[in-house]
Amino acid sequence: MPVVKRGLVAPQNTFLENVIRRCNNSDTSFILANAQIAEYPIVYCNDGFAKMVGYSRAEIMQKPCSLSFMHAEYSGPEAVKKIQNALDLCQYEQTEIGLRKKNRNVLWLLVHIAPIKNDRNQVVLYLCQFRDITPLKQPLDDENNKGFSRILQIARIAKSRQQFNQIETKDLHKTASATSSNFNQVMNLGGDLLPQYRQETPKTSPHIILHYSTFKTIWDWSILALTFYTAFIVPYNIAFKTREHPPRGTIDMVALMDSIVDVIFFADILLNFHTTFVGPGGEVVIDPNIIRYNYFKSWFIIDLLSCLPYDIFYMFKHNDERMGSLLSALKVVRLLRLGRVARKLDNYLEYGAATLLLLLCAYVLVAHWLACVWFSIGEYEVKIKFLVPSMPEGWLTKLSKELNSPFNYTFKDRMKLVGGPQRSSAYISALYFTMSCLSTVGFGNIASTTDNEKVFGVCMMIIAALLYAAIFGHMTNIIQQMTSATIRYHDMIANVREFIKLQEVPSELAERIMDYVVSTWAMTKGIDTSKVLSYCPKDMKADICVHLNRKVFNEHACFRLASDGCLREFAVHLESNHAAPGDLIYHTGESVDALWFVVSGSLEVIQDDEVVAILGKGDVFGDEFWKQFGTGQSAANVRALTYTDLHSIKKNKLMEKPRGYG
Repeated sequence: MPVVKRGLVAPQNTFLENVIRRCNNSDTSFILANAQIAEYPIVYCNDGFAKMVGYSRAEIMQKPCSLSFMHAEYSGPEAVKKIQNALDLCQYEQTEIGLRKKNRNVLWLLVHIAPIKNDRNQVVLYLCQFRDITPLKQPLDDENNKGFSRILQIARIAKSRQQFNQIETKDLHKTASATSSNFNQVMNLGGDLLPQYRQETPKTSPHIILHYSTFKTIWDWSILALTFYTAFIVPYNIAFKTREHPPRGTIDMVALMDSIVDVIFFADILLNFHTTFVGPGGEVVIDPNIIRYNYFKSWFIIDLLSCLPYDIFYMFKHNDERMGSLLSALKVVRLLRLGRVARKLDNYLEYGAATLLLLLCAYVLVAHWLACVWFSIGEYEVKIKFLVPSMPEGWLTKLSKELNSPFNYTFKDRMKLVGGPQRSSAYISALYFTMSCLSTVGFGNIASTTDNEKVFGVCMMIIAALLYAAIFGHMTNIIQQMTSATIRYHDMIANVREFIKLQEVPSELAERIMDYVVSTWAMTKGIDTSKVLSYCPKDMKADICVHLNRKVFNEHACFRLASDGCLREFAVHLESNHAAPGDLIYHTGESVDALWFVVSGSLEVIQDDEVVAILGKGDVFGDEFWKQFGTGQSAANVRALTYTDLHSIKKNKLMEKPRGYG
């Protein structure tokens, strides 16, 4: 279907995902703070930081980025001042600071502060990264540390110092540019710049080709044409033995053309190693390693076998008939190229005209193959007629007499059949016979006379009946079945476009509508989940709903102690939602009648045009229904930054279920 062919390519703000991935790779903790609000409140903290300091994420959110609520008496005014100056002046900074956990234990951290800019080059966030260096600060002279405990502490300090030395700088009072370079190294960014807080289109490496690009589309259709050429020419060469050695000083045009096609198909193999594809979730996979692995485990072997230079064997003369049969069999391997059509059939069948064209080509191709077999049978009957004159004449013998081009045998080097109708006349006559049979017309001017021809005629009639009924008798049904999802997709897109045109929807809003419709189709594949669930009994429906909402139940602590019956009741009432980048889940002042769980993606909470929080995977937002009566109102805008999957449950369902299981 079209959306699967293209994938999800709308610009996304993947800042949070990039920071989480890079910090996970370097085993560090981090927080994000708003750089445009007084005291720089924390708008996001990862689980690693919350676990390290002993506070919950909810307790850390909106606290000052300087972490003044955790400062220990021995933090040192210089370290606190350096952090505050870095925040006030939007500078990079690196320093050590002492904090107290929630349980009042001592915690020493190496802090890296970096300003994050948006697309207007304004500092909007601060990214603060932390490494635990407490073992390096603990004294060894503690009276409680004696004997084996003291040895363990020394070992921990040595290990921590070894890890710390990998990132520790010789001089903490470096310039801003030097500190920025060190921060990038710690963040495992290599030569890349710090991620910016802005929407960006998916970036690909210079040697990666987008599968939906104009070049790749033209290339795929060219490969399709060459595939049909291969499927046509290989049986023709085998049946009509066109690959005889040409006279010296002449060029074998058939061999030259086959070699050119082989080179093009080999080039297609190389391109497939550098072409993106659409993943199971509709995302465009641009990672070179994943692309190569996916191609290796799927079509690489078949493509390689189909483009090997089998014509190289024709460079040597062979008088052995068995060797000629072997070379003919090797040429059949090239028909594996038809697999290229099979794996991209959805792309070629996207449009009704292309579907009709491919079906007609398939019909003609089958007729061509049968014509080649029919000619081979006729040639065999000619040889039998020479050896056994009493045998009836085959169709090819009769044709040679009608055209006054009789067959003869030559005994030069070896016994060989010569003469007969011209190759073009024989092929056209064979194709005429097979087409008349496949179309169930059967004029009778070319007919089966020998037993072999009659057996083949019977087989061809069976094939003709099936092929004619399948392609022509049920053409409409075939197209509808093969493109039913595409038809529904195009109907939906057409209705949306007509609505936008009729209601004169602004262009910006129209683009958001189209992107949401396309991205939602990519996630659901046009399947109505509620309709599928309606087919199932109550018990099975609950099991399916638990499976569909398993990410919510596994990631949130509030469901861990719930009984299976409670989870099944909740699962039935949880609704799945999808948001595209820029979609607003809540507007300021809007009634909040549901609790929302973020399954994937990220959102931003905006209050008075300022980002006050960033929500990611595993976060929850909504209203605290259980603490107050009535329906609350949203105090901020909640907007999606990326393609986001959300699960929600209505207030009334949420309130009645706990009472039933309390």
